[in-house]
Amino acid sequence: MLSSKPGLRISLLGGLLLIPVASTSAETLEEAWDIAIENNHQIKAAQADTTATEQNLFSAQGQRLPELNIGTGYTQLNETPAAKANFAGQSAEFNTSQAGSMNAHAIASVPVFTSGRISHNIKAAEAIFQAAQHNEISSVLTIKMQVSAAYIAVLRLDGAVQVAQEHLSSLVEHQRDVKNLFDQDMVAKNDLLAANVEQANAQQLLLQANNQLDIAQAQYNQLLDRSLTDPVVVTPQFPQIPVGSLNELSTNALSQRPELLVLDKQIQALEQQAQSVAAGSLPQVAVNGGYQYQENRYQSYEGLWMVNVGMQWKLFDGSTRHTRDAIFRRAVSLKEQRDDLSSTIGLQVRKTWLAIQEAQQRTEVTRLAITEADENLKVTTNRYKNGLATNTEVLRAEELRARTYDNFNNSNYDTALSTLQLRYAMGVL
Repeated sequence: MLSSKPGLRISLLGGLLLIPVASTSAETLEEAWDIAIENNHQIKAAQADTTATEQNLFSAQGQRLPELNIGTGYTQLNETPAAKANFAGQSAEFNTSQAGSMNAHAIASVPVFTSGRISHNIKAAEAIFQAAQHNEISSVLTIKMQVSAAYIAVLRLDGAVQVAQEHLSSLVEHQRDVKNLFDQDMVAKNDLLAANVEQANAQQLLLQANNQLDIAQAQYNQLLDRSLTDPVVVTPQFPQIPVGSLNELSTNALSQRPELLVLDKQIQALEQQAQSVAAGSLPQVAVNGGYQYQENRYQSYEGLWMVNVGMQWKLFDGSTRHTRDAIFRRAVSLKEQRDDLSSTIGLQVRKTWLAIQEAQQRTEVTRLAITEADENLKVTTNRYKNGLATNTEVLRAEELRARTYDNFNNSNYDTALSTLQLRYAMGVL
């Protein structure tokens, strides 16, 4: 007759613990993260963007350094330049330079005072670089969360396959026993037909579970940039649930979430860019110095050293103010987006925290229900053997038991998934 097998319960209870001893052959979640991060193209793109913004920062800092320009050239005129003069009523003409001549110069320029234009530009570049760094962290967290979801899906469906296999094995055994009783004219044919139908249904459920597991493994392999058909062996080992009250977790999330830090740095960069644009219309002072050479045999000194202090001041510019205001408006837009994201993150933390509480409570309920479901099946089976219960009651007891194991499987992995989602929402996955 249909019997309750303690092996399934032991397997599930042992396999679904949140922090078991890791198998030497099974892949851990940490290992899966490392593989995905190393191979993911989005993360590589974010890293390249970070490198690019770092070079922009170096470029902005370089504006404070001297600028050295070296140039040379050769000029050929169709006539030799000459000057006319009158001496005692007599006109005279003399050459002033050669028809063909070479010139060269080496001029250094150093900004002395820029009204803050360069310093604001450097601060803007620093903020953009830091925003790119936080965006890289955000990309890593996103990939880790995607891998986590796929990892848990594999474990969840592997557990579902185990439950479906045990359910089918129990119904096969029950069908065999019912057939023996039918052959002895001890039960009606209806019992045998019902047992056959339930066995077929269980076979269908097992096929569906195996198909879903295969899809989950393929999705997991895809995230790790592997062949979709590679074997997948993972272990149910997950990070601890964050400690603290809901308010504490929410506060930590707002200070740690990289997306918020990205927006903060982008806002800071825009504000500094606006100030740099405004400073461009204020006095700009620079010192220039160097050597100039002009080939000219009619000139006393062909090579001359020079030094110059120059100032530029845009007293009127019809575009600078509007450019500055446009940049400030973009900063205001990002502030609104940041405030909206802060509210969204607060909601994410609350939802995942509540989901953990619910899943933990469900786990405790189903843990007790497993013992009761096993006992219910055992009692119902004995009553059926003694003619005190119907075949329908036995099948119903087995269905309840399989459902209870499924509920226990799901509640455990719901806890794990919600924990990872909470850590993601806090920016500490």
